[in-house]
Amino acid sequence: MSVVPDFYDGTGQAVREARFEPLTLECLDALLAVEQAAYSHPWTKRNFLDTLDAGHQVQCLFAGEELLGYFVAMTGVDEVHLLNITVAPAHQRQGWALVMLDALVLWARGQGAQWVWLEVRVSNTRAQEVYLRRGFVRVGQRKAYYPAADGQREDAVVMSLAL
Repeated sequence: MSVVPDFYDGTGQAVREARFEPLTLECLDALLAVEQAAYSHPWTKRNFLDTLDAGHQVQCLFAGEELLGYFVAMTGVDEVHLLNITVAPAHQRQGWALVMLDALVLWARGQGAQWVWLEVRVSNTRAQEVYLRRGFVRVGQRKAYYPAADGQREDAVVMSLAL
């Protein structure tokens, strides 16, 4: 498991406690604000409600009352598919994505998964590097997978991690 990175509160003091909580309707607005700030093509409220209705794993990472990030994952036969992982823009490059990936892997192992799969935009090299640091490998590419500017589509890199 990762060492928890420092989170600095409004007074400049380092906070070393973070916790995961399942997504609830009460924190959905905070999650949507992070999603919209982080992406040019964010998931909608309906997307998140559908994931809850489907029983997918949606975990939010908090430091105090502040939402640092979240991940959404679904189980399949012997696998877990990471659908969304997001760190709030103000807390990026602080190690929180690694903490969430470690939590995802622990949860996936607890589900009996043998693999974790994900897609990431070809242009998102920073995220790809984070995944590579955690042992994921590039296994393919999906053409025109993501929406892009001006009605265009962007390819996705498919990555996997053997558990």
